[in-house]
Amino acid sequence: MTRPRFSRKPALVRLLSVAALFSIILIAIQSSFFTGSRAPVNLDIPILSHFQSNLQQCVANRGLGLTAHIIDHCSVILKFPQGTNSTWYNEQFKIFEPLEYKYDVCEAILLWEQYRNMTTVLTREYLDSRPDGWFDYAAKRIAQLGADKCYNQTLCEEHLNLTLPAKPPFHPRQFRRCAVVGNSGDLLKTQFGEEIDSHDAVIRDNEAPVNERYAKHVGLKRDFRLVVRGAAGNMIKILNGSDDEVLIIKSVIHRDFNAMIKKIRNPVYLFQGIVLRRGAKGTGMKSIELALSMCDIVDIYGFTVDPGYTEWTRYFSTPRKGHNPLQGRAYYQLLECLGVIRIHSPMRAKRKQDWSDVPSREMINNAHRAALHLKEKQAGQEGGLGRFVNCKVWGKSGPYGTGPVSGSTDMTDTRKESNYNRWEIMPFESLREEARKHYMQMEGVSLYKMDGNKLDDLVCVKHPLKSEA
Repeated sequence: MTRPRFSRKPALVRLLSVAALFSIILIAIQSSFFTGSRAPVNLDIPILSHFQSNLQQCVANRGLGLTAHIIDHCSVILKFPQGTNSTWYNEQFKIFEPLEYKYDVCEAILLWEQYRNMTTVLTREYLDSRPDGWFDYAAKRIAQLGADKCYNQTLCEEHLNLTLPAKPPFHPRQFRRCAVVGNSGDLLKTQFGEEIDSHDAVIRDNEAPVNERYAKHVGLKRDFRLVVRGAAGNMIKILNGSDDEVLIIKSVIHRDFNAMIKKIRNPVYLFQGIVLRRGAKGTGMKSIELALSMCDIVDIYGFTVDPGYTEWTRYFSTPRKGHNPLQGRAYYQLLECLGVIRIHSPMRAKRKQDWSDVPSREMINNAHRAALHLKEKQAGQEGGLGRFVNCKVWGKSGPYGTGPVSGSTDMTDTRKESNYNRWEIMPFESLREEARKHYMQMEGVSLYKMDGNKLDDLVCVKHPLKSEA
């Protein structure tokens, strides 16, 4: 059977866009000669404009009706086609969900590329390095403390010790391919199970069951699970005998959680970098952040991203109210065309998964450098600190793999004999080669969010490199 003609379109478009970029650069260089200007040519805007054109084509090819409309080298609007049924009504603003969304691509690419260098688990070194980390921030991560500050640090340490590793237990580029599995009822329309299980690590959300009943749809592999406070109260039921699955609590810890943690084998940690006043929302997005901080490639399944749905569904329970689906669908499509994730869904399952129409890694890196350069110029920091430009607070810690592991003296034998500490004392040499190279490129520095979803203010902790140690 002959191949359809449109299969060559992405390659042709890419060649044309490269030619267009070359022409823009050539004109800019020539104009500097004719005007006698000796100033270096600013290629940031042409590079970003070229990237925008490729992103626009990516959305057209992969967006299932979504279209991208370029405003300038950084701004873009993603629009749903006329006739899209906006069924979600915002009670607060008394409006239906809009059919178009404006994004700053420059900010988005800086944000999500930075996650590839981040640590997303709360650690002792973070609290030690952050100003008033123990006195102020630690108290926000403990429910039922009875005080708004840690006036008694020893008491706060007793609450947090079970979930507080000395240093990051997980590392950038630790895994090559990771699957983030959401809870959408769309999963029942697919048979992604074996494909999901083929990944190096699988991340699941909240109370989603993993068993033979749903195996062909969602797989059986379970490595990480991000849970909100309500779901964390059902840990034993969630784990169902899975002793190695890592639980990461998105919000806060309290004594009831600690009593349960002392009885189980599983590693349990606290997610770092949430907006605490909205800690119960957006678990799927936080799972992507977690995955990107550990994995080269992030495939998402079970996110409601196909057109035509009328209600928020889960594959294991009745429909319920949830996040705005159109807004989520638009943003996930933007992330795919920024090279952050790869989307798998029922309407994409039958076609050959060809990622050639997603901007290449080289193109994304060029756009990232251009966006960073523009931001530095606007802030008057041109030629600044590069990857450490957002480090507002610096701290120092010991060599990798040292320091106390999370735990307490009154744990049960079950937990003491488990392998929960395997992540925290893993020898550096046993890490994936790409993770070791990244560690050296980052000069042994771990990056943490200071607060919320912004990456403009980071806590950066320096560890000695092996040669220094």
